[in-house]
Amino acid sequence: MKIVSVDAMIIDAGNPTQGRNTWNPIVVRINTDEGVSGFGELGIAYGRGYRAGFGILQDFGEVIIGEDPMKIEKIWEKIYRSTFWGLGGGTVISAGMSAIDIALWDIKGKVLGVPIYELLGGKTNDKLRAYASQLQFGWGNDPTVKGRDQMILPEDYAAATKKAIDDGYTAIKVDPIAMSDQLPKGKGPWQTRGVLSNKQIQVAYDRIKAMREEGGPDLDIIVELHSYTDVVSSIQVGQALEELDIYYFEEPCSPLNSKNMLEVHKNVNIPIASGERIYQRTGFVPFLEDQSIQVIQPDVCLTGGISETKKICEMGHAYDCAAQVHVCGGPIAKAAALQVEAVIPNFLIHEHHKWALDPKGRETCKYDYQPVDGYYEVPDKPGLGQELTEEAIKNATTATVK
Repeated sequence: MKIVSVDAMIIDAGNPTQGRNTWNPIVVRINTDEGVSGFGELGIAYGRGYRAGFGILQDFGEVIIGEDPMKIEKIWEKIYRSTFWGLGGGTVISAGMSAIDIALWDIKGKVLGVPIYELLGGKTNDKLRAYASQLQFGWGNDPTVKGRDQMILPEDYAAATKKAIDDGYTAIKVDPIAMSDQLPKGKGPWQTRGVLSNKQIQVAYDRIKAMREEGGPDLDIIVELHSYTDVVSSIQVGQALEELDIYYFEEPCSPLNSKNMLEVHKNVNIPIASGERIYQRTGFVPFLEDQSIQVIQPDVCLTGGISETKKICEMGHAYDCAAQVHVCGGPIAKAAALQVEAVIPNFLIHEHHKWALDPKGRETCKYDYQPVDGYYEVPDKPGLGQELTEEAIKNATTATVK
């Protein structure tokens, strides 16, 4: 079996492909001379970078033409060692490697007639607990707030919490400082780095307190800061929120410096989580060695694919770190994360992003996997268990390498 062509595709999920809050997945399809194709996703469906992601799939696609797709580790090493930039890692390089690696695992599972988790060692977890992610945008497909474009008041956050609980979730995640307390959006100063004012800290506290009161003591609340904060400001926020029983504290400062993360860990009595912007095994080493994070969050579509994510989670297991595979992509990204999480013994919880609720995004793939009462079943179809629809492929912006 040989790889004969590679299709790089920007999927139309109903959003303009520009701007911070865009969400249009970038997918690779690897095609073989025996008619078996595999799908993988590149994790730059949002933020600024989709053109680079689309391009790297074409560049790396040229590298793998003619290879045996069943030799996944060999191909990963070829891209890593022979492309010059592979050894440098980083967002775009690792994301391209991720998409290709996922597609190769999809091919292998299809050829052998088993889901990927069987090839990774078999299930450790039969059901996967999920949390409702990014409640600062509300929850569900209907706006949480009426007549304005952002969540401001504590009661807004309580209302989003109630929606998630009504959907069966026992855990939620929110960024309590992403949205200013003033309208219109962006009006007034809202500095999140350096020393925060008492007012800013109070705004964050009041929002989380409202969520805690709505959810009660049994609701697990994850607080994420998206690295909008630095060491000083994240410690201020974290210390203020400690009494509200936070499940873990995500990306409190830059993911580029483990010593900064360690300083937050030493001063905030909440487990620290990070990983979506840490790439490949080498990127996680300093955070594991100094034990600055307690929950590792490798993104399967950004850190090097299924192969690398499994290895990173195993490294974390050796340091007593729990693992939550980061997911902020399309249905293919979700399926890849579920396959890994089914296997790893240090699995903690699965991220179910608000964008994953969008009907247009869900319609781009053949199967609509959604949690039931806050838990996922793992897809048991051969390979990844997910594919683009013919309609999505037809409407995609596609570049093919042969």
